[in-house]
Amino acid sequence: MKRPAFFYGYNIAAACFCIQAIGIGTHIAFGVFFKPLLADFGWSRATLSGASSLALLIAGFLGILVGRLNDRFGPRVVMTATGFFFGLGLLAMSELDNVWQLYLFYGIVVGIGLSSIDVIALSTTARWFVRRRGMMTGIVKVGTGAGQLAMPLMSSMLIIAYGWRNSYLIIGAMVMVLLISAGQLLRRDPARMGLLPDGDRESQTASSKPVETGFYLHEALRTRQFWTICLAFLTTMFCLLIILVHIVPHATDIGIPSTTAAGILSAIGGISMSGRFVIGFAIDRIGNKRSMIICLILLILALLWLQLARELWMLYLFAVIYGFGHGGLLTVISPIVAEYFGVRSHGALFGIVFFSTMVGGAIGPVFAGHIFDITGSYTPAFWTCTALAATALGLILPLRHLRSDGKETARGSE
Repeated sequence: MKRPAFFYGYNIAAACFCIQAIGIGTHIAFGVFFKPLLADFGWSRATLSGASSLALLIAGFLGILVGRLNDRFGPRVVMTATGFFFGLGLLAMSELDNVWQLYLFYGIVVGIGLSSIDVIALSTTARWFVRRRGMMTGIVKVGTGAGQLAMPLMSSMLIIAYGWRNSYLIIGAMVMVLLISAGQLLRRDPARMGLLPDGDRESQTASSKPVETGFYLHEALRTRQFWTICLAFLTTMFCLLIILVHIVPHATDIGIPSTTAAGILSAIGGISMSGRFVIGFAIDRIGNKRSMIICLILLILALLWLQLARELWMLYLFAVIYGFGHGGLLTVISPIVAEYFGVRSHGALFGIVFFSTMVGGAIGPVFAGHIFDITGSYTPAFWTCTALAATALGLILPLRHLRSDGKETARGSE
């Protein structure tokens, strides 16, 4: 049979790119609404930040359920439901008047919608691509960087033009329509459409349909490797979110003007896009473990340099090194789960790993803020990050592959 003119997996990748850009970009844009909300309600920054952290925890916890539902029912149904909740929470924010509403509308309802953004997009991509899994995951994760650049800028323009309440109405309606629409393009795996991963030309019939390979959920949960991966990403995300939340305040503390300091965060976002793309290609050539080791080494070097950085050019150099490692680490999460445990239960397994990252991401910024309140400096928090990044590297270095019978193989050195 002739190779199809166009492989449907590219539609999957495009839809997942959009889901990442819209979902993550909108969540990042929450910070743009800080000043207007503070001006109208007089709440503390800790109160507003708490709603964002609650959304991450809800998203992480429900990500486990979303992963299992995706394995069983497919991504289209799940993305439709969570896309509706995401948009609904943002629409409700336009009627915000009390703190309990902030935590309900954003922390819980938006958190429900956020639970599918990574799990659905990355798990579906992992099933549609095998040989090019790293490259396509990298391309999908570039969507995150694109959303981080576009959504905050669009939100700022809308707030200036229409005020924050009307902006939430506009963004909420747009997010609901776009996420649900993107979800309609998704299919659980190529076998459902009589195709093979990567667009291979062999035909697939009902009698020759391949069985998905990999560990069942209960089998993977009994392995040391799975919990090692969870712990490694928990500690890694603890570090990454501390930097994203606190690098601008740190820069202003050492005398960098606030508008200039914000450019450091933008530089991190821009460089992270190249990190996602390059590491995506590297995964297919040198493997997930080696790619992750490279990114962790870059993270450690960047954190060590940050202890010395006291001038603007030094902080921008930090942004380059850190941003590349940051983007690569976020790209390798889904493929490494697929490589070590297959795709049979990938949604559920990735959901658990995703939950571990959200726990680390929610705790890290609060820890750093508390350390600053006590000591008046971010230095102890940054040294803690350095130690935890080294811990993650120590966890990944000896990681060995498993055979289907659960025994380790010699591939651990690869």
